[in-house]
This record gives sequence, C-alpha cells and structure tokens, in this order.
Amino acid sequence: MKTLIVEDEQKSRDMLAGIIQKNCPMLEIVGLANNVKEGVEMVKSLKPELIFLDISMPDGSGFDLLEQVQGHKFELIFATASDQYAIRAIKYSACDYLLKPIDIDELKEAVDKAMKKKAIAPPTMENLQFLIQQLKRSDDNFQKITLPTGNAFEIVNIKDIIRCEADTSYTNFYLTDKRKLMVSAGLKHYEELLPEQDFIRVHHHHLINMNHVVRFLKEDGGYAVMSDGTKIEISRRKKDAFLERLA
Repeated sequence: MKTLIVEDEQKSRDMLAGIIQKNCPMLEIVGLANNVKEGVEMVKSLKPELIFLDISMPDGSGFDLLEQVQGHKFELIFATASDQYAIRAIKYSACDYLLKPIDIDELKEAVDKAMKKKAIAPPTMENLQFLIQQLKRSDDNFQKITLPTGNAFEIVNIKDIIRCEADTSYTNFYLTDKRKLMVSAGLKHYEELLPEQDFIRVHHHHLINMNHVVRFLKEDGGYAVMSDGTKIEISRRKKDAFLERLA
C-alpha cells in the first residue's frame, strides 16, 4: 500500500517511518509531510492508499486536511497524543488511531486491519465525513455512531440501538427499525464506547439500552423484556446493578 505520513514533528515523523519500514514491509512510504498544506498537496499528487495522520499541526489539524481532500479515497490511521475529545470522536467514527509513543504491536494490528479492509472493498469515506461533522459540534454529546459492517459503514442514531449481543469476536446490533447489524469488534469495545447513562452490561453476552426496557420478569434469575419483544437474561452478579438502574 502506498503510504503517506503527515506529522509536524520531525523526530516523530522519522521514528514512525523507521518503525513502518522495519515492521510493515507491505507498506511503501511515498511521502512525508510536515503540515496540513504539504499533506493536502501530497494526497492530491501521490494518491496514497493509506495515510498516517497527526491531529495537531502548526497550520491546522488533521481534520482540516480531511476536509480539503474530500473525493480522494484512502485508508486512514490517526497518530495522536491523548486528546480525549478527538479520540472519542475518532472511535465513534470507526476510524483507527495510535497513541504516541507508537506501540509496534498496535501499529502492526492497525496496518493489518487496513490491509484487510482494502482487500474486501475500496475504501468508502462516509465515516470520515461523519467524523468531520462530529468535530464541528460544539459539545461532545455524540448522538450517532458509525458501525463498520463488512464493506460498508452504517451511521446509526444511538437512541435507536435496542441491544448489542456478543458473537465470538463480533457484535450484533439490534435496532428499532428491525435491522440486525454485525460489526467486527467485541462487545467490550462498545460497552466502553456507548454512553453509560443509557447502556448497561447485564450478561456476558448482552449490552442493553435501558431506554428500551419495557418490563422486568422475576422468573428464574430475572429477564429484561426489550421494546422489540426479546427477553434478555440478567446474570446473577449483574442483577443488583440492573435493578438499581431500573429504579
């Protein structure tokens, strides 16, 4: 994959390039940019298939770069220090990111994911457009989430998620419009990501939206009846927390 690195600090830029060359032979570094302006020019001229993008740069942000290269298609991995708001927006947009200093194993994992996505289908940019929209909001009260499903990105209202169910290393989302979406990330990932004031883990396999609980059945260990009619078992050790939230 033709790869571009956009990073304003020379030391970080050279270090990332060195790590990639040593550990990711499937990547060909075609350009190193040190600001947004250079990055935009290189995206347009070099047409990279993968971009490692810093968030904070002297002449703008990585998100400014994304706005200026709309129409170009590429896989994207953010490389950033811990800007919590930006990281949360990136997670909600189903984009990959690496925290500085870069961990080699995490780098390999992110590159492997990008390679697999490219093999399945050409990159679609809906999630990046959604990310830009999220970052333009004046608060961090995220109303929507991007769910990667095979060769597409589904942008879903969080309030429309009834429940999430673990399926080995995948998660099934059940929505109010009766759709079922299978997403290639574990349930724990979404437990950490979805707003804790609305979602609660009631079982090893189930994360539910409390706004869609319509009934609690006391039979056996206890069940939550959801707005779509499904009965979700509540594990013994989660029961007290569930009842507290229900109250």
